[in-house]
Amino acid sequence: MKKTQKWKSQFIVVALGQAISMLGSHGVQFALIWWLAEKTSSPLMLGIAGIVAYLPMSIFSPLAGIAADRYNRKFISIFSDMAMGVAALIYAVLLFFFDLPVWTVFVMLCVRGIGSTFQQPAIQSIIPQLVPKDQLVKTNGWMQLLNSGSFLLGPVIGAALYAIFPMSVVLMSDVVGAILASAALAVVRIPELAKTKDEKQHFVTEIKEGLQVFKEDKKLFYIIIAEALCMFFYAPLSSFYPLMTSDYFNLPAMYGSAVELSFAIGMMISALLFSSILKVERKIRVSFIGLFGMGAASFVCGVIPPAYVGWFFFAAVCICLGAAGNVHTIPLTAYMQETIAPEKMGRAFSVLTLISSVTMPVGLLFSSPIAEKVGVNVWFLVSGFCMIILTTFVFIYYILKHGVKG
Repeated sequence: MKKTQKWKSQFIVVALGQAISMLGSHGVQFALIWWLAEKTSSPLMLGIAGIVAYLPMSIFSPLAGIAADRYNRKFISIFSDMAMGVAALIYAVLLFFFDLPVWTVFVMLCVRGIGSTFQQPAIQSIIPQLVPKDQLVKTNGWMQLLNSGSFLLGPVIGAALYAIFPMSVVLMSDVVGAILASAALAVVRIPELAKTKDEKQHFVTEIKEGLQVFKEDKKLFYIIIAEALCMFFYAPLSSFYPLMTSDYFNLPAMYGSAVELSFAIGMMISALLFSSILKVERKIRVSFIGLFGMGAASFVCGVIPPAYVGWFFFAAVCICLGAAGNVHTIPLTAYMQETIAPEKMGRAFSVLTLISSVTMPVGLLFSSPIAEKVGVNVWFLVSGFCMIILTTFVFIYYILKHGVKG
């Protein structure tokens, strides 16, 4: 009982710290993107912002995965969080004293992208070091619940601060979040990771070992392929959300924050169910269902008319979109944490980061000119349709290979 209480208390400290950090990050991210949307009113500029934010992930993800497996994951997570906080502090000071051009926000987004690239696989690999395997679905549910709460409150706080204070003040919430998250992780004792191999393998060899995880596990391989194909269409939508509210529905920033809030409510509902009553056995199949739901919700968003009442339907569908995202992510994360060897986990999770980081800029390069010409709602429609087709095709192939009970 004492051992059980110990891992629970340590997990809660880590999860709360990460949630606080994300609270600041979501608030700042919303304010920065809305600031850019108001000043430019251009899907192309928002597309460039997304590319700048995600391109570092494409470059550094393999290195981040190797670092998470080779070095101290706790140190990497703390250092990355604090680096993003320091970057926010420097940018806040510069904005306070100087009238910086809009393009400088791209530098800030780039630094945040690098920090997030190293932080994500490290913290995802720390969780199974703290938590028993049979509790991973529940604990990932709780992680997503806390993160969803941060995602819910972050844009509201960001919008409120943005309406009252200059960007230099808004950025300070990111600094406070980074400090608190780092302090929380610092007081937790992370069990030592047993080293089974020489730590000085060649860089390319270690990358191959990380990819081998997916080659050996065909179930995992199919869902990752489906995710990679779908993210090409889905990833750009996060950059277009502000324009759906500001340009398509012609509504102000508080409506934009309400859409983010709706998305977060969906995430919280699904995360709460996973962390409490849902017992998932066929995790890969459930993950496929979530991916299909994301496509269906995106498709519906694209057909909603640009009337004021249409915005309420859009917000309601965003609840479903947020819920579907967790239905895809939580079982997949738990499956990976249960089945992948601890010494390879950092590299395996860096592959997921690499997928999102590659598909985001490539997808934006393709989708931004289309959205600029025909409207962002059309891309929601196109992305949803393509995700439904791709997910269905890969899932049918998965069933043919593994059977109905596979």
